Amino acid sequence: MIDLHTHSLFSDGELVVSELVRRAEAAGYRFVAVTDHADRSNLDLIVPRLVRAVAEINRHNRVQALAGIELTHVPPATIGILATEARRLGASIVVVHGETVVEPVMPGTNRAALEADIDILAHPGLITEEEAAVAARRGILLEVSGRKGHSFTNGHVVRMAQKSGASLVLNSDAHAPGDLLSREMGRRIVLGAGLDDADFQRMLQASQALVERKRDALAS
Repeated sequence: MIDLHTHSLFSDGELVVSELVRRAEAAGYRFVAVTDHADRSNLDLIVPRLVRAVAEINRHNRVQALAGIELTHVPPATIGILATEARRLGASIVVVHGETVVEPVMPGTNRAALEADIDILAHPGLITEEEAAVAARRGILLEVSGRKGHSFTNGHVVRMAQKSGASLVLNSDAHAPGDLLSREMGRRIVLGAGLDDADFQRMLQASQALVERKRDALAS
């Protein structure tokens, strides 16, 4: 398993980074991205510390961690600026908190995110086919979410991705150790969204491909 959307005590998660990564290792994960919630107020606080933490952790753990960020509830007009800043600070994985139906995310967030330098649009809610087409064209992954509430629209996200050719990724959006998905639970979430085992494998491959691109970029 690979999870590219998790949270530590740097935002609203329950665990420090070391324990989060160790929990993922014990659960059989190969890679995990720590993508804490951020806006302008804490972006420059979180990213450099995550970069230092995962660099140290990765020297001692089998599972490899990536430093990331989830831009959350920021005005759409600022998403591109903050995504660029996150990259400058060292974020390997940039996620944007999409227009989930269970939170008052500002309208226009999905579209602004898809026009920015990001990797994943998380739980994009009632994303339109046109927006999904932008994701397909720009190579941005649309998230099938394992988190309660955010998962309500997984089926819709899948349909829009299928119509547009956008790639999907499965993430837990873990905030607590019990949120990390086993392989079987991940498979069930994918099947419950109307997909099949072949789709599940493709989603895992999409995660792997993104991780490999990031590792290659760091090594160059």
